[in-house]
Amino acid sequence: MMHQAAYGWLALTREEVHGVQKNPEKFLQEVLNLAGYEGALANPLIAPEEALEIINADIIRKFYHENFTADRVVLAASGVDHQQLLDVAEPLLSDWHKGSPMETPKSTYTGGDFRYKAESDMTHVALAFEVPGGWLKEREATIMTVIQTLMGGGGSFSSGGPGKGMHSRLYLRVLTKYHGVQSFSAFSNVYDNTGLFGIYLTTPPDFVSKAVVIAVQELIAIATPGQVTEVELTRAKNSTISSVLMNLESRVIVAEDIGRQLLTYGSRKPIDHFLQCMEELTLDDVTAFAKMMLSSQPTMASYGDVNKVPPYEFISMLLQRFR
Repeated sequence: MMHQAAYGWLALTREEVHGVQKNPEKFLQEVLNLAGYEGALANPLIAPEEALEIINADIIRKFYHENFTADRVVLAASGVDHQQLLDVAEPLLSDWHKGSPMETPKSTYTGGDFRYKAESDMTHVALAFEVPGGWLKEREATIMTVIQTLMGGGGSFSSGGPGKGMHSRLYLRVLTKYHGVQSFSAFSNVYDNTGLFGIYLTTPPDFVSKAVVIAVQELIAIATPGQVTEVELTRAKNSTISSVLMNLESRVIVAEDIGRQLLTYGSRKPIDHFLQCMEELTLDDVTAFAKMMLSSQPTMASYGDVNKVPPYEFISMLLQRFR
């Protein structure tokens, strides 16, 4: 029999599921993996409605016992004396059960297209490509981070004035030029061994076909020698470094960073390691990474008047030169 509190959590989860379906950006980020991957990464983070109907106490208990094990847990802290942390943690965690050996589930990037027709004044599209190697390929992940800053973007209106990242390429080349575009931003979803990088856009239905082509053109420009200037790259590197250093002034973010790095790399790398990697990046590095990324099949997810979104085959054809 399920504990009464569990029923409350299930009710909250149902509300969350319904809320995601009404939030185009969250919804598309959720289904993007479904379209782009086969295997573990194609599984939803937010449980489908039908799955909630069969969840019971035994299923929750089994999941907890298999996944929340001592060998899969990191306790990270910042601004705390190490011995004091041990004195508190050891009595609480020393008898945590060890897990049985589990095979890491495989994921294969395939690319694909997902369309969700909905009543909406705007049409939303996420167009992405694979970042092979994910966080475990540190140099490539660093290049991707700088490219995301370089491309930037934002909304036509946002707090603090029109747009954010006002020197970024997508702001200058898209948002200031095409006034029907509501938002146009670079984004990334990165995992240990793979990831996605692309552009998320929101436009009126009548402009979405043009907007998707513009997104492809902006990505192609990054992969074309001579299209990105040394000044742009230097600004993007400095902005990325500044953002990293500013974030690390927060003890909460430092603790999270320690935990993530321990789970990913097995140790925490010094910040100077990543900063030096950023400073050494060249225009050739940016071009080579973008070419590699665009050689993968596109992944596209759309929401709203999806009939006006260009066919997947047409988008793939525009990128044929990179394969």
